[in-house]
Amino acid sequence: MLPGAPGCELAGGVARSHPIKHGVVVDWEALEGLWERLLVGGLQVCPDQWPVLVSYSPSAPSSSLERVAELLFEALEVPACHMASTALLALCSTGTFSGLAVEAGAGVCHATPIYAGHSWQKATFRLDVAGTTLSRYLRDLLVTACPNLLLQTLPRKTITQLKKRCCYVSLDFEGDLHNPARHHPASFSLGNRCSVCLSSERFLCPEPIFRPGLLGQSEPGLPTLVFQALHRVPATLRTRLADTVVLAGGSTLFPGFTERLEMELEAQCQRHGYGALQPHLVAKPGRSTAVWTGGSMVASLRSFQRRWMTRALYQECGSKLVHEVFN
Repeated sequence: MLPGAPGCELAGGVARSHPIKHGVVVDWEALEGLWERLLVGGLQVCPDQWPVLVSYSPSAPSSSLERVAELLFEALEVPACHMASTALLALCSTGTFSGLAVEAGAGVCHATPIYAGHSWQKATFRLDVAGTTLSRYLRDLLVTACPNLLLQTLPRKTITQLKKRCCYVSLDFEGDLHNPARHHPASFSLGNRCSVCLSSERFLCPEPIFRPGLLGQSEPGLPTLVFQALHRVPATLRTRLADTVVLAGGSTLFPGFTERLEMELEAQCQRHGYGALQPHLVAKPGRSTAVWTGGSMVASLRSFQRRWMTRALYQECGSKLVHEVFN
């Protein structure tokens, strides 16, 4: 990475620009600078010599794909590109093109049904509570519990490490919350001979993914959205998609996450008259990088090589061609 680049702060060689919020690009100029530095400074390649595969959020506006094509072909001058939904690539990481992708990453959660490589946009649901939101929530919880430790000044990286090492999803939230004997305190060293002890904060932190109301948000939690996605797909495909519910993203790695999601999803099915529907969750250990893994697997296939959108096609047809090529 190149130090001192505009729109791209560096710490330990890692880019810390955030041009994407909740899965949607909000600063195209910063994104261009970040991609250029990742390719030239990080990977040390010439963009005009390599085709680029870009993943996009399942709920991203279609117009953003056109902007991505313009950025790649006009600013970075790549020879070819391909764009694929993060949900599809997550499924590909498990070797399938059909299923229900449940993503919980840093900025956003999605439940996306996909059959034979095609997603149902009208059956895709999103939740703007994810890893970054949970980190801020954990900081607030700790500041409230330990007002004398000046925890508001802790770096974001430290809060994230604290979240990953100490937090877990409760399988009985109300029971655990109201019974201190069921709390499991844990200490985390902050350096400088200081440490912080977490108690109920350990399971309170990830709970907003299941109960966004804890943050004052009115939308339903992720298990409800997953059920709604299954409910929206054609009945003839519902069982088949429910057989492959693929988890992806770092926020699915909390201990207890898979068990809680499965438990609540089964309860939703029973409550709404789908007792015969038994969703099967696929939770691979490397699912935090499932989208990257799926992309690398797909791009290495010989059959994939004819799916690139070339510079010649872009120059002939313009950016709107992305909707035809990558539909």
